[in-house]
Amino acid sequence: MAATAAVLAGCGNSPDSGQAPAAEGGVQLVAEGKLTTCTHLPYEPFQFNEGGTIVGFDVEIVDLVATKLGVTQEIIDTPFEGIQSGEDLNIGKCDVAAAAMTINEVRQQNFDFSEPYFDATQALLVRADAGITSAEQLAGKRVGVQNSTTGQEWAQSNLPNSELVVYEDLGLLTTAAQTSQVDAAINDNGPLLDFAKKNPEMAVTAEFDTDEQYGIGVRKGNTAMLQAVNEALTAARSDGTYDRIYEKWFGKAPGA
Repeated sequence: MAATAAVLAGCGNSPDSGQAPAAEGGVQLVAEGKLTTCTHLPYEPFQFNEGGTIVGFDVEIVDLVATKLGVTQEIIDTPFEGIQSGEDLNIGKCDVAAAAMTINEVRQQNFDFSEPYFDATQALLVRADAGITSAEQLAGKRVGVQNSTTGQEWAQSNLPNSELVVYEDLGLLTTAAQTSQVDAAINDNGPLLDFAKKNPEMAVTAEFDTDEQYGIGVRKGNTAMLQAVNEALTAARSDGTYDRIYEKWFGKAPGA
């Protein structure tokens, strides 16, 4: 895997500045020798800080792209709104956006997505003794959601009689559910199942089939980068690398 560096914030070159030489395959990068990734922390197990290093499933997937380009990955932690709006890509803050991000029509208007690399759905996280196992039981309850996510959108559409409390990141959301600041939390199943596994007083008691798939974002029209990402994903699925990374972070093979 390519070595991964983490930075707290940053601004890259503008997409047309030409300040950084092209990587292998003629892919233009915002910083020489680096594939700069915008993400939003924490979102365990996809991307999170462990001992001062950013690790996770998404990190290792993008490392495959960096290796293909002959560079190392550098990660920028930035607000999710700037990622999903496409602004971070448009101003050259990063080359790609990888933040466990669901492919949808609104985001596709803002930037281009890679081929899907992960299947997801929405889930319900509650304290294990809460007795809440369905969306219907959330009427009149305080339900936590993460800002600008598909979980927030799902809750707005499906929980008209609940009080939605919006949090800026996953860590704040799960802590709110754990400490009973809210009665329940709605978010993608991957991180909520991971949180419940590590915190036995919590449980995921329902999943809502939303047929979501994650994709890696690139600036609109950046066809060379999009091709490099897709080729890396295809190769990883073909040679078993994808399955090994998946099992490392989720404890089971894809589809199991």
